[in-house]
Amino acid sequence: MGMSSDTSFSHLDRRGRAAMVDVSAKEVTRRVAEASCRVLLSTDTVERLGRLPKGDALTVARVAGVQAAKSTATWVPLAHPLPLDQVEVEIEPGEGGVTIRSRVVATARTGAEMEALTACAAAALALYDMVKAVERGAVVTDLLLEAKSGGRSGEYRRGR
Repeated sequence: MGMSSDTSFSHLDRRGRAAMVDVSAKEVTRRVAEASCRVLLSTDTVERLGRLPKGDALTVARVAGVQAAKSTATWVPLAHPLPLDQVEVEIEPGEGGVTIRSRVVATARTGAEMEALTACAAAALALYDMVKAVERGAVVTDLLLEAKSGGRSGEYRRGR
């Protein structure tokens, strides 16, 4: 009984059950993925990000994003564990909140899109945890894949 899918959905087996895709026949290539999200905050909270009751929110959020990218297969049940070559998480305070961006590089048989998205999501959640004492109304929004390269499906860049 093989687990490969005869359907157009790669993550379903032939019985329609969720299944991890077999990537063993795919070529190992350099994969790069970039993601972003926003955390909406008041101007007062943005100005206090480095000196909140729990400490420096930006540093904690960046580290949380890196750590989460490395644990994506634990968060996302059908994701493959990937050997990550690099994870970058940048947080840019601005008007109305912060923008979180991640960039993940892996040399693997499958893409790093989920790792980049997970890095942003975890950084945003850690940031929320850091600011909730001063702003419970913070909103995490617009989590999206910005770009990916490598692998059979080629390049993707949002807006192109």
